[in-house]
Amino acid sequence: MKWFVQLLGMVVALGSISAGTQGEEANENTTDSSFKPIFSLTGEYVAEATYIGDADVERGRTIVRDFSESDIILRFVLTPRIKIGVLRIGMEWERFDFGMPNNAPLPDTLQSASLIVGLDTQFSDSILVRLEAQPGFYGTNHLSFDEVNMPFIVGGTYIYNPNLQFIVGVSVDIERKYPVLPAAGVRWKIARQWVVNAVLPEPRIEFEGTKSLTLYLGANVKETNFRVDEHFGDSHGNPVLNHAVLTYSEVRTGLGADWKITPNVILTAEAGYQPYRNFDFYRANIRFHEDGSAPYGMLSLHGAF
Repeated sequence: MKWFVQLLGMVVALGSISAGTQGEEANENTTDSSFKPIFSLTGEYVAEATYIGDADVERGRTIVRDFSESDIILRFVLTPRIKIGVLRIGMEWERFDFGMPNNAPLPDTLQSASLIVGLDTQFSDSILVRLEAQPGFYGTNHLSFDEVNMPFIVGGTYIYNPNLQFIVGVSVDIERKYPVLPAAGVRWKIARQWVVNAVLPEPRIEFEGTKSLTLYLGANVKETNFRVDEHFGDSHGNPVLNHAVLTYSEVRTGLGADWKITPNVILTAEAGYQPYRNFDFYRANIRFHEDGSAPYGMLSLHGAF
């Protein structure tokens, strides 16, 4: 579900297209062409780490107790501007490590390594559209070609005014229980220092304390599909799970702060609880769900250039 919040980024990513084009035209009239830059590099990046304390999951009488979780995300995307909009070309790696006890019927590692290929374009001053695919490997400890998947999204943002934007979109993933999922959200700046950002998977209420510091109360809804290896079921006493698709999902709720260190570097710190976690081998009808919440802490360094 992380795809949906990316649609909101189009307000920033594409909002400057017209202004940028106008600026280039103005420069043509005032600056000699020999001084024009040959290539302007723009992009965005994220380096994020989360640690979640011990919790349990259960399925009937089977309980997996007291395992922790770490979640690491690295993302780098170049956003060169072309005539029809803004290209998005990059890569992303995410890895979940679980401190599973010996002989637990669940994988201790889930990870994905994918390319990011997309386009942001502008249909009018008010309508922005994003198309983006993430072809890559979605597996466990050792990624292989039989774990390839290519989820993609198509979405749009309608800018009603600078303080109010509406977001709609659809996500497609053939490995998901429901391959096509629609969604909608809104971003509303209700006062000078307050923003209601009701956009999954990271809805939150923001308070801009200073130009450099924003405080927020929010949530993070995560859901990704992974394929376990071809011998996973045999090694865990259930052959039906060999090469099975596993949907991992969780919800985090907490308080956080964004500190703009420089115009291109933002440090985010967040702490709270994880009230929901789910390991779902949906095709085999085997699901483990959260049995008690756990505290978490997150640090992220991100920005755009």
